[in-house]
Amino acid sequence: MSKNIAILATEFHKESMDKMVKEVRKTASNQGLDVVKEVWVPGCYEVPLALKRLFTSKNIDGAVILGIIEKGNTKHGLVMGLVVHNAIVRLEMETDKPVGMGILGPEILPRQIPLRLKPYAKRAVLALKTMLSI
Repeated sequence: MSKNIAILATEFHKESMDKMVKEVRKTASNQGLDVVKEVWVPGCYEVPLALKRLFTSKNIDGAVILGIIEKGNTKHGLVMGLVVHNAIVRLEMETDKPVGMGILGPEILPRQIPLRLKPYAKRAVLALKTMLSI
């Protein structure tokens, strides 16, 4: 039976996110997963609320989350990463719906981003597929 998934992507780093979304769509299709919803939010901070809203739908079995949290001059990215990741895990546990994590970082350097876009997107879909089958 086919599973319905959502893509939740951040608008910050839009060009990079477009590449990741394209890879998620391709990989999901190849894996027999149906992308039935695509939601864009401003940045990683907005991901947990959007995910919670997506997971209220009985039509969504899981989601792939895409974003980038770069290394900055302060520890803001580390704090953001911790808060966002903890909220996502909490939502997975509360809803029993899995997430394929495709957030690069925290503390990723700009030069590291391009080579990680497609592999991370693909791995996020494959992880989600595995968790949907367990």
